[in-house]
Amino acid sequence: MIAIHNNLSDVLFHYRWVAYCEENKIPYKLVDCYANNIIEQLEGCSALMWHYHQASSKDIVMAKPLLFALEQSGMPVFPDFNTGWHFDDKVGQKYLLEGLKTALVPTWVFYEKKTAIDWIEQTSFPKVFKLRGGAGSQNVQLAKTKNAAIKIVNKAFGNGFPAYDAWGSLKERFRKWKLGKTTFFDVVKGCIRLVHKPHYTKVMGREINYVYFQEFIPNNDSDIRIIVVDGKAFGIKRMNRENDFRASGGGTILYDKEHINEKCVKASFEYSKKLKAQCIAYDFVLDSEQNPLLIEISYGFANGGYDACTGYWDEQLNWYPGTFNPYGWMVELILKPKGKSNNED
Repeated sequence: MIAIHNNLSDVLFHYRWVAYCEENKIPYKLVDCYANNIIEQLEGCSALMWHYHQASSKDIVMAKPLLFALEQSGMPVFPDFNTGWHFDDKVGQKYLLEGLKTALVPTWVFYEKKTAIDWIEQTSFPKVFKLRGGAGSQNVQLAKTKNAAIKIVNKAFGNGFPAYDAWGSLKERFRKWKLGKTTFFDVVKGCIRLVHKPHYTKVMGREINYVYFQEFIPNNDSDIRIIVVDGKAFGIKRMNRENDFRASGGGTILYDKEHINEKCVKASFEYSKKLKAQCIAYDFVLDSEQNPLLIEISYGFANGGYDACTGYWDEQLNWYPGTFNPYGWMVELILKPKGKSNNED
C-alpha cells in the first residue's frame, strides 16, 4: 500500500497520484506528514509519496528530514534523497552540477564581500543575479553594469535580501492580469502582501552573506524545460516576458515537438543517469551554436502547465505522440523493487 500525503491541492501532484491509484486499483492510504505520529500512520505501507513545496513554511522545516529519515530506514520515498536534496537550492545545485561535469551556465558564488568585489572588477557584464531559492523567476534580476553588481554585493553582505520580493511579485501579478492570465483578486492579494508577507518568509529569514551570479547568455527569447521521469521525457518551450530576459513563470508556452531542441532532451537523459534521480525538470538556454546550457533543476513543477504536451521521448529519443500520465509514471516507479529507477545503470 502506498502512503500519499493528504493534500489534494490542484497545484500539487497528490490528487493526480490518487486518481491514478484509483483508476488502476492500486491500494493507497492518505496520511498526514505533519502529524507527530506519522511513523505510526505509515505502518503497513510500502512507500511514501509527498510533493512538498518551497513556499510552505511547514514543508521547509520538516519535509526533507522526514523523507530522508524514512529512506535511510529502508522505506522507498518520492522524492528520494538524490531527487530532492538540492530542491530550491541553486547554490547546492552549482556544486552538484559542476561536479557531475554538466554543461552548466557559468556560475559564481561568493561568501566574502572583498572576493566578490575583486571578481566584479575584472569580469564582464551583464550578469544574472539570483537568490538560492525561488520559482517562476522570483528573486532573479539582471546586473547590467559593474556598479549595479557592486550595489547587489553591498546589499548581500549588508542587510541581505528578503526571501519574497513583494514589489516584484505585485508587478508580475499586474502584468499577468493585463494579459488576462490571472484575476484581479490575485492583484489585490499582491497588494496585501506588500504589508503581510507570506508566512514561509518568516521561516526562511533574509538571504545574507553570499552572492550568486550566472553568465548572461544572449540571443535567447525563451528557455526549454525538459522533465525526465523514470526513463521518459517530455518538454515545453517557455517564451520570455515582453522586454525581459526571464522565461520561467511568464505563462507563454509552446508545446509542439518542433519547438523543442532534442539536444536538450538527450542531455537531460544523460544528466538523470548521473543524478540517479526519480524525477527532474531541467531548464536550458542555448549558446551561439544552439547547444544546450543548463540553468538549474527542480524535482517539482506546476502540473497544469504540462497537460497540453503532445507526446514524450524514451531514452533512445523515440517519440511517442499523444497524451500520457507522468504522475502515473511516478506511482509505478515507487512500486518497483526498492524504488529502482530506469535512470539507474
